[in-house]
Amino acid sequence: MTVQSGVRVAVAGAGALGSAVALRLARAGFQVTVFDPAAPGDNASGVAAGMLAPVSEALFDPASRDHLALMRRARDLWPAFAERLGIEIHRAGVRIEGSETWREQVGQKLSELGLPAGETIPEDWRIEARPALAALRSAAETAGATFDAVAVEGFAPGALLLADGRTEAFDILVLATGPGARDGQLVPETAALAPIKGQLLRTPASEGDVVVRGEGVYLAPGETLAIGATMEAGRDDLEPDASATQTLRAAAWALRPDLDLDVASVEVGVRVTTPDGLPLVGWSRAPGVLLAVGARRNGWLLAPLVADMVAAYLNGDHPGPDAAAMDARRFEKSGV
Repeated sequence: MTVQSGVRVAVAGAGALGSAVALRLARAGFQVTVFDPAAPGDNASGVAAGMLAPVSEALFDPASRDHLALMRRARDLWPAFAERLGIEIHRAGVRIEGSETWREQVGQKLSELGLPAGETIPEDWRIEARPALAALRSAAETAGATFDAVAVEGFAPGALLLADGRTEAFDILVLATGPGARDGQLVPETAALAPIKGQLLRTPASEGDVVVRGEGVYLAPGETLAIGATMEAGRDDLEPDASATQTLRAAAWALRPDLDLDVASVEVGVRVTTPDGLPLVGWSRAPGVLLAVGARRNGWLLAPLVADMVAAYLNGDHPGPDAAAMDARRFEKSGV
């Protein structure tokens, strides 16, 4: 399906993927409106450490292990993307800390990935998530996109149904929401998505500029120290759960016994994932709907890549070497 610029595009979801898509399309001449009922930054992309960390993801998340090359290509788009937005990329890397046994296990995994073992992973970067979301929104608005704080409930080409009862005229819907997209009712492909609840702690403690990765925990510096994160498969509630964060606190104390976690705040986000850990990107079987959803915990890392792919699909261009891996209908084809 080829769509000419200038048509009306609704983007459902104002997280990293949705905001990056909106910016890319607005700059390309599409008439873009982003729909999201949440306050700016009050989503899983805001509740994030902002990691652009392909090696760490391949090391510590089994679902990402086979996607290192793809994630590196996504990370390599970030310098030009961030420079234009004024987003600072912190490149101090990730330092591995913990028991000798655990560090040896990490070294073995690095070797299996064809990487040299060492105490640091210099090619893993990070950004500040909430300021980055604000920068994306500001740039998208400057490019002509608008934002509307209401949820999308239905779509047929030419008509977008909104939760407040309005029906608005749009030619295309880009579905970039999180938990609300996964029931398969709006488009069938999202039935393959599953929720993952994530909780992280934030404390004013200082940790320099290097992200520290320990057994079962990371310490990410920034405006506050982010201590994360739980991965609670199948859960989609946003209530803080002390029982789930207790293991996280113990792992953090094992690395930094002096941390005062009694004053730490808890932030909760819900992400959605596919069975293989990569998002659904491409045309749905539902007419006029293009998917950009299900990035697991790599929404920030993949955002520029996914935005470029969405623009390519709309313009009838080739979406690039990662199109098959992220094909929106791949689970329908495989029977998963």
